[in-house]
Amino acid sequence: MSPITVLGASGFVGSALIRKLQDARLPYLAPGRTEKLTGRNLGDVIYCVGLTADFRSRLLETVDAHVCHLMTIVRDCDFSSLVYLSSTRVYRKQSGVAHEEDIVSVHPSDQDDLYDISKLMGEAVAMAGCEKVKVVRLSNVYGPDFTSANFLSTLLRDVVQKRPVSLHSSPDSEKDYVSLNDVVDGLLRITLEGSHKIYNLAGGKNVTNSQLADEITRLTGQALRFDSAAHKTVPPRISIDRMREEFSFSPAFVLDDLSALIESYKAQFAATA
Repeated sequence: MSPITVLGASGFVGSALIRKLQDARLPYLAPGRTEKLTGRNLGDVIYCVGLTADFRSRLLETVDAHVCHLMTIVRDCDFSSLVYLSSTRVYRKQSGVAHEEDIVSVHPSDQDDLYDISKLMGEAVAMAGCEKVKVVRLSNVYGPDFTSANFLSTLLRDVVQKRPVSLHSSPDSEKDYVSLNDVVDGLLRITLEGSHKIYNLAGGKNVTNSQLADEITRLTGQALRFDSAAHKTVPPRISIDRMREEFSFSPAFVLDDLSALIESYKAQFAATA
């Protein structure tokens, strides 16, 4: 059996993929960013290299991770198939329900769109460079990501460390959340069995900040304050019909997982106190 090569194996999703491959006793490679890959059979590649919350302060590094490094893999390396991790953020200017084949809109003069543009360029490079390519658009992945600067990770870190929590966002703003376990399982299914070019890998329902805050307060007793002047953002609901139909995908729901997630953060920060 050809190996599964995880690029970006030290990241949140990549490292979880490696643990899953080890548990399943599947052959894999986890090369470092500077490791020479030409002349090796990489088998089925899962491209997890990328930036998330800190992209605004690292714009050129974002392009390098999402596009330039990918180009060297597509152009110079030997592999059987490629799964490219993109983002459902590319749909953020749409309304209603976002499907894989929708036409998306970006504005190059808006620096906040650079992340979306770089992901879309990465998708295009991957599809142009390899016949057996699958693009996976991930929503907001949650799990025990203790050092992340993403919204939910930062929020849970502050809550379990008993810090006053003032959120610089609207209580009515919404996000789609998908669990790390569902992402890892979904990526392996798509890599080994997927028949489509593009997949949305998401929770399939939006959750408001106030819903998150209310459940966190119920579980911890800690109140959270919002910025009443903050701009409300409501992205489209992400369609996961393709995942449901092909893989009987039934994702976990972030509000149901919050209790266990909070306990994992408590254990982590009690151990490092």
